[in-house]
Amino acid sequence: MGSSLLITAIMTGVFCAGFSVVVSQVAVQLSMTAVIAVSFVSGFLGSTVAQLVQKWRGDE
Repeated sequence: MGSSLLITAIMTGVFCAGFSVVVSQVAVQLSMTAVIAVSFVSGFLGSTVAQLVQKWRGDE
């Protein structure tokens, strides 16, 4: 479970970081580093929480 959870969470974070590059073109008041960092953390934590909830509910 641990490595699968980590790999999926990292992949989600990388996708969000890439998406943040597009978002940063709209939100020019934020630095690129801040947008990428916030997007990665948001995606990583969101994926992790979703997977844990599914695991606890037995929805695998």
